Amino acid sequence: METHRLVLPEDLNHFGFLFGGRLLAWVDEACWIAASLDYPHCQFVTIGMDKVEFHYSVRQGTILNIRCEKQREGNTSVSYRVDVFDRRNLHAPPIFSTGITYVSVDDAGRKRPIR
Repeated sequence: METHRLVLPEDLNHFGFLFGGRLLAWVDEACWIAASLDYPHCQFVTIGMDKVEFHYSVRQGTILNIRCEKQREGNTSVSYRVDVFDRRNLHAPPIFSTGITYVSVDDAGRKRPIR
């Protein structure tokens, strides 16, 4: 799955760069949507995110390209690889990359199979 985000003034920290927590929220949301589309009968919660390391700073007006790709399917969980690029420079290395894992839960919050 692929989506885009525009970096607006309210997304910036006090130094004028994209706030890291905002990017993490966008990444989590994009991959959660991918998982929910891949498994529409599941209720997913985030259980983990791999290494969090920002490779490049991002300024206001940047259009981010967020790409999520399923990596692994378990019995109750699924993992995605996510890469974030500057849309205007897709051949450059990613601004941010990580893996995110979601677990399927029932209404009481107990793990349940994804199949």
